[in-house]
Amino acid sequence: MKFLTHSSELQKVLANVGSVIPAKSTLPILENFLFEISRDKLTITATDLDTSMSVTMPVKNTQDGKIAVPAKRLSETVRSLPNTEIEFLADVESNKILMKTTNGEYKLTGETSDTYPSIPTFKGTNELRMDNEALRRLITKTSFAVSTDELRPAMTGILFQIKKKEIRAVATDGHRLVRITKSDFASGIEQDVIVPAKALNIVAKSVMEGESIFSFNENNAMLSFNNTALISRMIEEKYPNYESVIPLDNEKKLTVDKNQLLASVRRTSLYASSTNHQVRFSLKKGSLTVSAEDIDFGSEARETLTCEYSSEPMEIGFNSTYIVDILSHLDTDEVTFALSLPTRACTVQPSEQRNGESLLMLVMPVRLNS
Repeated sequence: MKFLTHSSELQKVLANVGSVIPAKSTLPILENFLFEISRDKLTITATDLDTSMSVTMPVKNTQDGKIAVPAKRLSETVRSLPNTEIEFLADVESNKILMKTTNGEYKLTGETSDTYPSIPTFKGTNELRMDNEALRRLITKTSFAVSTDELRPAMTGILFQIKKKEIRAVATDGHRLVRITKSDFASGIEQDVIVPAKALNIVAKSVMEGESIFSFNENNAMLSFNNTALISRMIEEKYPNYESVIPLDNEKKLTVDKNQLLASVRRTSLYASSTNHQVRFSLKKGSLTVSAEDIDFGSEARETLTCEYSSEPMEIGFNSTYIVDILSHLDTDEVTFALSLPTRACTVQPSEQRNGESLLMLVMPVRLNS
């Protein structure tokens, strides 16, 4: 088996596919890439058994074959090379690998391809096409809010609610929630699917300009884009009834400069307790005071911002980490908080929505220190 390619091209592919490789695995074979040469095409595959990713790239001077290649050492070697041609030669009988460049030779020992897990042949029962930028936006605006609690598996993924004339992506960890709806989208199908956040974050980092094909069957979802195919096992759990927690009658409206508020929360939170990261919003007509204190260490910070607020004065507490996350994922100059009581959820939205899009974020308050 052999091929010739440029280090820069190979490095790009390895960086994308390598994000699937598990950091630790009880199966050592999963710490390898599967290289397969067929008809002047190199297909590089990685899997953690739940998610599999394959990228195909053109190469030269080929000889067909398959071998499993140690991922970490190969990636680090290629990444450290200057932009140069690499000749890759592998003896699939002895699993000995030799990489040659103008100035050096690098020897590796691989594994036989027979021991590499077989990637499932995918046959989708439903399929939709989506602009890559729209797909990336659905993922990046929601993935930060997924849960890491493995005891609630549905919430460790992003819920896609696919309607005939819109698509909605939802994520929540029980403390915050994000819902983004694209109404300028026609699929002709109706289905709810939950895709693990890890797989979708890999997609968001990998997609370039163009279009993706999002297909799914009873157990798996596949995203195809830019000579890449990513197959992920779907989460087969019922998603919580998230709509029941979205308040519809929050009449107190606070509109404030997003960047000023984000900077203020970041600064004042340095003085908050390390156990609850609490910041306090004190609202009165035309002003918002952001404050935090750590009683154990005698530290305190307070800043006042101008804002649009005309309801009665109120104080409400938040986990500063959640507020920073939410504001960081909104891309308008101003944001609007809709509030009710200090103990009830508040919603946060951009002051102006994009055409064909509705973005809503929700955050639960925390009980204020007396």
